[in-house]
Amino acid sequence: MFNKIRERISIFTVKNPSLTILIAIFCLNLVLFAGAAAIISWLAPKTLAHTDFWSSVYYTISMVLDAGCITNVIEDIGEASVALIIVCLGTVLVGMITFTGAVVGYVTSYISSFIENSKSGNRALKTSGHTVILNWNSRASEIINDLLFTGNKETVVVLASQNVSEIEQELNERLTSTLREEQRQVNRESEQYTGLRRMVYRAKHHPKNRVTVIVREGETYSTKQLNDISISQAASVILLTKEYQNELCRYGTHKRAERLKKGNTNTIKTLVQVAEMTASEESADHQTIIVEVEDDWTAKLVNQIILHKEKLAKCHIIPVYINKVLGQILSQFSIMPELNTVYSELFSNRGAEFFFKQQKWETDVTDALRQYMASHSCAIPLTIMQTASGNHLFTVSNAEVDCERKAAPLARIPGMELNTAYHMLPRNIVMIGHNSKCHDIMNGFSAFRGEHNLKDKEILNITVIDDQKSLEQLNYYREYPYVTKTVVADVYEDVLIRKTIEDAIDSFPGATSLLVLSDDNTVTEDIDSAALTYLIYVQDIIFERQKKDPNFNRNKIDVIVEILNPKNYDVVHNYSVDNVVISNRYISKMVTQIGRKQALFEFYSDILTYDKEGAESYESKELYIKEVDRFFKDGCIPARCTVRELIQGVFEASPEENRAIVLGYTTADEKMTIFSDDQDAAEVELAAGDKLIIFSNH
Repeated sequence: MFNKIRERISIFTVKNPSLTILIAIFCLNLVLFAGAAAIISWLAPKTLAHTDFWSSVYYTISMVLDAGCITNVIEDIGEASVALIIVCLGTVLVGMITFTGAVVGYVTSYISSFIENSKSGNRALKTSGHTVILNWNSRASEIINDLLFTGNKETVVVLASQNVSEIEQELNERLTSTLREEQRQVNRESEQYTGLRRMVYRAKHHPKNRVTVIVREGETYSTKQLNDISISQAASVILLTKEYQNELCRYGTHKRAERLKKGNTNTIKTLVQVAEMTASEESADHQTIIVEVEDDWTAKLVNQIILHKEKLAKCHIIPVYINKVLGQILSQFSIMPELNTVYSELFSNRGAEFFFKQQKWETDVTDALRQYMASHSCAIPLTIMQTASGNHLFTVSNAEVDCERKAAPLARIPGMELNTAYHMLPRNIVMIGHNSKCHDIMNGFSAFRGEHNLKDKEILNITVIDDQKSLEQLNYYREYPYVTKTVVADVYEDVLIRKTIEDAIDSFPGATSLLVLSDDNTVTEDIDSAALTYLIYVQDIIFERQKKDPNFNRNKIDVIVEILNPKNYDVVHNYSVDNVVISNRYISKMVTQIGRKQALFEFYSDILTYDKEGAESYESKELYIKEVDRFFKDGCIPARCTVRELIQGVFEASPEENRAIVLGYTTADEKMTIFSDDQDAAEVELAAGDKLIIFSNH
């Protein structure tokens, strides 16, 4: 209890230094006035009428404010004893000391120093169970933003070299924007009610900011500054990579960026220091350290640090390979665009999300999943994985409490027949532009191709449009046999770009994905500029086709646009693009969840990675989008049924070695539903054109 009070006082002091000083001065004078009044009341003759405590308070204040009142006070009280005179003189002296200009100047100086030290980070912060963010980049505000939806009070301490006011301004804009959008959503939902009920609904669901953020300016590898933010008592530490686009603007050269891309020494220095401090005997147990890694050199050294387990017994270091993760995500979205909407919800702290619990199972995985389905209706079991901390059952639900709610088994599981010859249809992909993730995107394509490629035809047909320098660096994608064409085109060559895109669409009978990449190696002010330009070209092509042919199937073309700066999100939406991939936001969501739920890291790594080419076993599990009319045998779509009947029916109908678990579906008009409520209370009626969201091995 004492520690909690101390933590609250410490946080309040750091966040409100001026108010803290004001309260301290007030309390000090209150104690002095009350003490003097009590003594005067005790020493004054009891025979007089005005010697009670409150009269003495009046006398005390009079003497403090005006020393000349001491004579009148003594006379009013009556016969003055030596002790009473001494007390009155002492009271006057204290008043003079408290309110003289010299002391006021000293106090003013102290206040200024206190405020300056608090803002600069020179004053120690006593707290525990908080989240520490080291360094500041474009993903940082998204991490904090996602903490709004945890449902808990969160304390976040940021230590970065950037200016505190700039960080606070960026963060305030992001959080304010989110809360306003949440309030608009609440207002829309309240329209179903009238009068008082509407007011009550809005008041009950009014979004609240439960996140307290303290920003410190300093070096992330400084022992003193790390101690000052109580890093040894933090629940999780998030070590972000530094972004150097601003420095490119400052120095006007790309040479510095090229050197920095080879390795991040700041990350290594900081991680060594943090690992040492969190592994000490005084540190909290089970701390999570999440490290962003963008290059191979840094990755190698981070892994070497992790190997020193004798030093890391009390904490768990999790490296997040930014480019690899985003490359896998972008490749999956290009093949199955609907996954963007699915991941946006499942990776977040709001709505349906992933949960896990540690548990021993005496049966095999299939039987364990079957038993869970039979006894639960508010959560969907996905898989059982062996993680670093033991066996975990992973589920999908709205809240963790839903994973424990029991339900009676179904009286009858409906019989269903699946198409055992189901396969993914070939996909045409046009990749426009480049960034540092191109190699990882292609690796994602290669893994998918190895898992799903058909014997008689190529499942991927990829065209790349990029400038000559970038194509040369990647050897014109010659190592990838499914890249059928590369076209050299600068962003300003709109005629060539348009023709290449149109030719790629017309030459392929199936669906086409247009993947527009944003250059992450450009200067800050040019971030997303090229991607937005490409988007204009793409939208013009679609508009002209719709104009010429009213029957043109818009769903044949999926546009996936990668945006690095979330501020450009609204600009993209003005062009009616639904599949906007804000890369940094995905990483932020994952980091936020991993910080509180360590086992999710291995789960995410599994679902974002396809089996390697030639693999004989189906080890990894992923999310797939499958057409309803092709997924079920002979197109026999199940009749209207409860969600639970659909989930268990598909599970029992799928092969033993590759159980399919239905998480939800999308309609022909791209409306997505994830089954996260009571499965017995909700019904579903699938139709041709709908697509199932499937979790399976293959």
